Amino acid sequence: MATRVLKFGGTSVGSLERIRASAAIAAAERRRGEDVAVVVSAMAGETDRLLTLAAGLGFDLGDAETDVVISAGEQISAALMAMAIRLEGLHSQSFLGWQAGIRTDGPPGAARINGLDADPIRKSMETGYVPVMAGFQGASADGRVRTLGRGGTDLSAVALAAALNASCDIYTDVDGVFTTDPRIEPKARRIQKISYDEMLELAAQGAKVLQTRSAEFAKARNVPLRVLSSFAEPGQSEGTTIMRAEDIAERRIVSGIAYARDQARVALRGVSQTPEAAANVFSGLADADIGVDMIVQSPASEAGRANLEFTVDRRDLKNALARIGESDARDVLSETGLAKVSVVGLGLNRRADVARILYRALANENIAVRTVATSEIKISVLIENDAVEHAVRALHAAYGLDDAS
Repeated sequence: MATRVLKFGGTSVGSLERIRASAAIAAAERRRGEDVAVVVSAMAGETDRLLTLAAGLGFDLGDAETDVVISAGEQISAALMAMAIRLEGLHSQSFLGWQAGIRTDGPPGAARINGLDADPIRKSMETGYVPVMAGFQGASADGRVRTLGRGGTDLSAVALAAALNASCDIYTDVDGVFTTDPRIEPKARRIQKISYDEMLELAAQGAKVLQTRSAEFAKARNVPLRVLSSFAEPGQSEGTTIMRAEDIAERRIVSGIAYARDQARVALRGVSQTPEAAANVFSGLADADIGVDMIVQSPASEAGRANLEFTVDRRDLKNALARIGESDARDVLSETGLAKVSVVGLGLNRRADVARILYRALANENIAVRTVATSEIKISVLIENDAVEHAVRALHAAYGLDDAS
């Protein structure tokens, strides 16, 4: 019998009505003859509410007790979902992360899964139950609750699917992965098939459909993955299939446009042009688990020195400036009010016209490019926050993504 892991996000369990609807999807899958395990997020807005309670006592994300507080949201959802599945006429029981054998390492609020003993979930299914696991959480080596960071329930679900040798369906409030955010560009289209690498880049560059680490895990373990809508009737969502690039017969040059608002740029002027100097700059940022992007190094006017720039999320700027390692930079500058827009696609590799199209489209909208970063399947530009919507629409059209063919 095939096994399928179904993950339901915050909007899919945001009310008792939505929980009942999601439970009906799980029940329909079970009645089709598949073993089913469910993984749930906290109800929409619940994690923020719990964080606010902890903050009211002066404790932020990253404290061990804050992890205990915010993990309660998934515990509640798991129990309510198990109840709703029982109302569908099936047996069901809930599991917390540690009960499902999820072992973690790393700091509170940003732990990583280093092991998963799926036997409790497997035995539950073997006895005719639909197990419901609380996502976003596991236990450290000393038995303490640890959470996996924002979007961590996606990672919980993919890790469970890998351990069960199962496929994984991610249910959300949209019917799959789109060429860009439909709220900005109404002509955005659902992508039927997309590669793990493209999904990983879209997630990393701001697309909020799937957590970056979950896409990375799915690729590493070759977990069959789909993104579907829980707001459709059971079995009616077409969704997006995420798969190996070599299994996609027809590839477009560009698959999607992603964006991330509220970026900050940090510029170190006149840093010693040695490998040790750059390593010192980033050591403190790494220790604080601050994500760094769009790194650019260029020669300074002073011989033997360089200018080093990078971007971080705006919310991390203060911490980043405090955490920059020992540096002999002549000056350290920062700038906010910026956004990152990224073009992603397997066909970008070695296509000279990709950059031409990007710069021409943005120039036509009078949008200045501050910084550029590229990879084999991505080109990202740093622009003013206020220009994001114009940039997304212009690039979506320029690369032919408006075309429904």
